[in-house]
Amino acid sequence: MSEDKQTFRIDQRVQEILREQLAPDPDEIGVAPGGRSGEPTVEDIRFDITPIELINYLRDYIVGQDRAIEIVATKICTHFHRMRLEREHPELPRIVGHVKSNMLLIGPTGVGKTYIIKLIAHKLRVPFVKGDATKFSETGYVGGDVEDLVRELAHQSGGNIKLAEYGIIYVDEIDKIASAGNWYGPDVSRSGVQRNLLKLLEETEVDMKVPHDLASQMEAVIETQRTGKVVRKKINTRNILFVMSGAFNTLPEIIARRLKKGGMGFTGGEIPSPTDVLGLLEHLHAEDLMEYGFESEFIGRIPVMTYLDELSEDALLSILKNPNSAVIQSKRRDFAAYGIDLAFDEKALRLIAQEAYQRSIGARGLVGVVERILLPFERSLPGCGLKQLLVTEEVFNEPEAILVELLPRAIIDNFVERFYRRCGIRLEFSSEARRFAGDQSAVSGEPLEKYLSRTLKDYEFGLKLVGKPVFNITRNVLKDSKEYLDKLVKEAYKERQV
Repeated sequence: MSEDKQTFRIDQRVQEILREQLAPDPDEIGVAPGGRSGEPTVEDIRFDITPIELINYLRDYIVGQDRAIEIVATKICTHFHRMRLEREHPELPRIVGHVKSNMLLIGPTGVGKTYIIKLIAHKLRVPFVKGDATKFSETGYVGGDVEDLVRELAHQSGGNIKLAEYGIIYVDEIDKIASAGNWYGPDVSRSGVQRNLLKLLEETEVDMKVPHDLASQMEAVIETQRTGKVVRKKINTRNILFVMSGAFNTLPEIIARRLKKGGMGFTGGEIPSPTDVLGLLEHLHAEDLMEYGFESEFIGRIPVMTYLDELSEDALLSILKNPNSAVIQSKRRDFAAYGIDLAFDEKALRLIAQEAYQRSIGARGLVGVVERILLPFERSLPGCGLKQLLVTEEVFNEPEAILVELLPRAIIDNFVERFYRRCGIRLEFSSEARRFAGDQSAVSGEPLEKYLSRTLKDYEFGLKLVGKPVFNITRNVLKDSKEYLDKLVKEAYKERQV
């Protein structure tokens, strides 16, 4: 099979990949079962994984972000190795002013920022929580409280606070809490959220009991009645890693102004133009983020910063062709649930990548394009007996038209197969008969399968009488099926009398 006609069929190898992705082994899930009770424990964490191991793992899933992968994987590995060292050697003196590798990921939507961190948490077997910065407020009464992210880690850990204290918290759209520099209106709240995050980024203790949470209050009362003691459960954030991300759309302009202002002392070669986003982000300084609207104390607690490239059309195509990509594999699993083997040819994948690139939302656009194409088939094909669906250029361009052509053929083939299983007689429909059956069904409004069952209901018994293991269904047979069968039986009877 040529590369241009490669169909990525669900063979044994692809089935293995699907099982690994969508039904992972217990040792490979985000927080692996451990201990006698099967609950996750700190001992399940992969403290020993090396940067190279983690980088290679990420490259199996992420396309076109090598710089970000290397920085993020290396710093997170170092973070967990340092914690392993401190766990194994509790006699080591405590460092005052402990600095964590909290990090900031800058990049447009759909380039893999969240996916990278989710994969890392999955590989390291640590609890992972994602929050949206726009949902938090300074008081916590509108939207949410930033400390809720820490409490959610405990819930993700099955109530194991020790395990939660080694988790990863991902805060998306962090650029939306930047202050515009005026001290009134919503910007006051944004600065307040930054200040509330400050203590979490370094080290503090978060009370599991929330004053406005009736469930936690009742739990505390029951625990006090049971033990006779007032127990205050707290989570220490010393080892919790915080990863922030955002698009920071106007940040390149701020960098360009700074470089232009100090152009005479600029030693990095020619100053990038304002349209050269990646070239400008290479010169990112903390002062640029402060001008963007972040407080210096906040930026000081995020020592690791990197940026992710916008995905090109070729990068989107590579994502589609990657055997670990959830975009195609998830749709294969959807159709496999109905017994249908879904496949894509090279031209269809290229067209999907082209349309997704035009939507300018990165890899997220791929999902939308694939759903647009396949939704009519996902709605109509289950139960019709179709075993394989190959997505081609024609299917991409005219999915509804292809479905109208494909569905009658699938229903007839399914009818033929079920007929054969019941009586051992193989029906062979001519092309003219297939069109006639489809037309009759469309005109009458009767479902095609019901039409065939009604029209040929006596043929199972009749064909057994005449002894025909294979029978051709023509237009004339369907036009007056009862008369045709009567004539067939009479002729067979006369032949036996002779």
